Amino acid sequence: MIKDHAVGDQRTRIGEGQSDDGLGPNTDIGSRLRALYGSVQDEGVPDQLLDLLEKLDSAEKLQGRDDEAHDE
Repeated sequence: MIKDHAVGDQRTRIGEGQSDDGLGPNTDIGSRLRALYGSVQDEGVPDQLLDLLEKLDSAEKLQGRDDEAHDE
């Protein structure tokens, strides 16, 4: 019971509506997640994906031309 009261007091000191759950951006977990996401951002886009995106762009342009031809 006393322990529960102490935890409640700590949460109220942090601020209304905010609780210290250990998952903030400055915790060990937050630092590790930032490092992981940073390494993923630094990875290049695979050539296969770039090729697929180019094919999609070409198909959309052709579709747009076909739609314009049918409207006239």
